[in-house]
Amino acid sequence: MVQWKRFEELTQTPGVPGDEGEVRRILRRYIDQCTDKSVQDNLGSLFGVLRGDPDGPRVLVAGHMDEVGFIVTRVTDRGFLKFQPLGGWWSQVMMAQRVQIVTQSGRRIPGVIGSTPPHLLKEESRKKPVDVSEMFIDIGADSEDEVKQLGIVPGDSVTPSFPFIEMAGGRRLMSKAWDNRFGCGLALELLEDLKGIDHPNILYSGATVQEEVGLRGAVTAANRVRPDVFFAVDAGPAGDTPGVTDGFGELGKGVVIRLFDRSMIPLPGMRQFLIETAEKEGIPYQFFVSQGGTDAGAVHRSGTGVPSAAVGICARYIHSHATVVDKEDIEAAKRFLSAVVRRLDRETLDAIRKG
Repeated sequence: MVQWKRFEELTQTPGVPGDEGEVRRILRRYIDQCTDKSVQDNLGSLFGVLRGDPDGPRVLVAGHMDEVGFIVTRVTDRGFLKFQPLGGWWSQVMMAQRVQIVTQSGRRIPGVIGSTPPHLLKEESRKKPVDVSEMFIDIGADSEDEVKQLGIVPGDSVTPSFPFIEMAGGRRLMSKAWDNRFGCGLALELLEDLKGIDHPNILYSGATVQEEVGLRGAVTAANRVRPDVFFAVDAGPAGDTPGVTDGFGELGKGVVIRLFDRSMIPLPGMRQFLIETAEKEGIPYQFFVSQGGTDAGAVHRSGTGVPSAAVGICARYIHSHATVVDKEDIEAAKRFLSAVVRRLDRETLDAIRKG
């Protein structure tokens, strides 16, 4: 049974690149409940360890803790906050959206990315998007001193603010940060599924940091774990909405297997292994091609090369304040990931490498 309340807890927790501590504390709490050992690197990536066959391959499974967000760069004399995006934002989805500033003391202060009404815009300004450098956050303060009294300083994190909502019909869920608290939650579900179960490998399952700013945590995580095989568990952009004519991925069509993205191409043997697993287990799956990237792009180049794949779900409106996912896709991804790890013995890994 998928732990939906835990997904709510994960998605609603703030955690921008470089400031994932609150998310990591949640992950550690659950990891400690189902494993006797965990490993953490010096940037903060964290994994629970389940030892099956000690002579089997080292399998690394990772979501990423960070969500796209912002960082405060300056406070104006009128009490507005200037900011820098963290991760890939499109300026048109940012204006008039609610955010929360997370101070160094942990206080969460609500704000909104300011928007000029059309009545006050010149005709030419209405026809072009606003550059991020011209945007600001309004927290209701009137002066720089008032902002300082609230404990806000440059360097503080800013995250989107959006509730966790079950949509009409009960099949779809909407929240901020499905990219990629989905992967974090699934990594925990995997540990719980395999706890006390014989499996032919040593499993490291958890989450990296700073994926949204260049796959940075994946590099240090790979150096820490030194895996034989790697699976990035992530949410990719759905291509099933109006206006998208050549997209990949539809909500409700099952787990996603990436064929190609700008960061990695899986080995033929890996692709065949994933397809055979899905078909033997009767799990619905779909292929995906993306111009984005995942942690697999960094891990597969570590050491002498690590056979890797990116799997997960598709999600509507990623890298915005509100993302929509399908419950059945998450359930399929959970079954798929568990089956993949349970089948991955030394012989299977050798076939993947040769394939």
